[in-house]
Amino acid sequence: MDKSDGQFRGTADMDFREITEDEIKGESGQEKEPLAERGQETGEDEMKSGHDGEQDSEYEELCYMCRRPESKTGKLMSLPGGLHICSDCMQRAFESFENSGLQYSDLLRMTVLPPGMDLQSLEMMQVPKKQKLKKKKEKDKEKTEPEFDLKAIPLPHQIKARLDEYVVGQESAKKVISVAVYNHYKRVIADPSDGVEIEKSNILMIGPTGSGKTFLVKTLARLLDVPLAIADATSLTEAGYIGDDIESVVSKLLAAADNDVDRAEHGIIFIDEIDKIAKKKNTNTRDVSGESVQQELLKLLEGSNVEVPVGGSSKNMMVPMTTVNTNHILFICGGAFPDLEDIIRERLNKKSSIGFGSALKLAEGEKENLLQEAAVEDLRKFGMIPEFLGRLPMIVTLEALTAEYLVRILTEPKNAIVKQYQKLLRMDEVDLIFEEDALTEIARTALVKKTGARALRAIIESFMQDIMYEVPKDSNIGSVTITKDYIEKKGGPVIGFRGLSAMNLIP
Repeated sequence: MDKSDGQFRGTADMDFREITEDEIKGESGQEKEPLAERGQETGEDEMKSGHDGEQDSEYEELCYMCRRPESKTGKLMSLPGGLHICSDCMQRAFESFENSGLQYSDLLRMTVLPPGMDLQSLEMMQVPKKQKLKKKKEKDKEKTEPEFDLKAIPLPHQIKARLDEYVVGQESAKKVISVAVYNHYKRVIADPSDGVEIEKSNILMIGPTGSGKTFLVKTLARLLDVPLAIADATSLTEAGYIGDDIESVVSKLLAAADNDVDRAEHGIIFIDEIDKIAKKKNTNTRDVSGESVQQELLKLLEGSNVEVPVGGSSKNMMVPMTTVNTNHILFICGGAFPDLEDIIRERLNKKSSIGFGSALKLAEGEKENLLQEAAVEDLRKFGMIPEFLGRLPMIVTLEALTAEYLVRILTEPKNAIVKQYQKLLRMDEVDLIFEEDALTEIARTALVKKTGARALRAIIESFMQDIMYEVPKDSNIGSVTITKDYIEKKGGPVIGFRGLSAMNLIP
């Protein structure tokens, strides 16, 4: 390192002015200037490394020490190696040097860097883009146009029509969801200047497994073109315990919005298996994954500013943090709520008494869909706390799927399972045909499994495996017909050859 005219020349061609001992300690009787501010004023322009032009301007720069974005810390100082330091961390670094007794003049005279330290290699330690925040767009103060236009939001009947293309049945649920979503985004663009503030309309979906709760939400998010995050309530625990914190739900939405906070604040969060956080009964230990999680979720459902990690599910010093406002996020909670039917039946079955005015008990099997009679008091008895239910005013009940619905699910939706396999075989120039009796038998077999529409793919996969393996071998095969006997394993599919009549292929 060469010394000339009161300056030192470093290995990275950086110019530093000489700092005297009096300047470090300060003159007696005068208040000492903060070292970080002094270094920012004198060295900010000289410490530019030329990496600013190479950085992607779409993302915010992060402080290398505290991992806070530039929108939180203010202007960052650029250091060699593509590093950026905020004024707070720079001040703490100067104070550490001062308290340790290390002289700045000795630090500047260092000719060799400590072992293993290379300023140029620090550029490889930059934060990846998945943990970077996108810069917020500057809003024109003169223009007060809302982020959502009422004309751009589909009307309730349009939302339901699009849902009908992919979801079979559940007419009441689709109607309620369409109205709730339409009112929610009208609330987003509503002007609160008149003193009338529209409250949130979060949704609670109740339905047996495989009835289409998750599929409804996925289709809804794709229709509205908004980010969607699907979280599982079974992994959530109270803060401080092993498991995911409540804020990880919002962190997933931020990742789905490509770390764009503005877009994430108008998204949809679907919390599945919400019935698994019901209040535990007959327990003497702390309920960290049940009632405590419901209480922690209250602030998210109501709407508040939440500090969430970017690109990670846990908070630590190496993950940048940002603030997300959940006031305009639509929360949809779904669960199967097993044994809820028994609670409903017990409420409907009034105790019999002697006399002509006594009420008769509900006959067994008289009501097929008891979940349609679900009330708030039933959910409270199930284990959901009143504060949690009060923030989910819209209760949607999905019907259990019958054999008729399952047959329609196989063939009617745009992405029906039968249409998927027909497309696969059509790529081999083979026609796939399902007989009506075969479809009915598949639906009947799925009902026995009691897993709803999820059982359909498992059943079709089992008997289509041999067909998908054997058919491509013979280029003369022109069609394959699935029969009821093949589903019942009493026969085989009907194979039609090109230019010949169809024949029954016995496996």
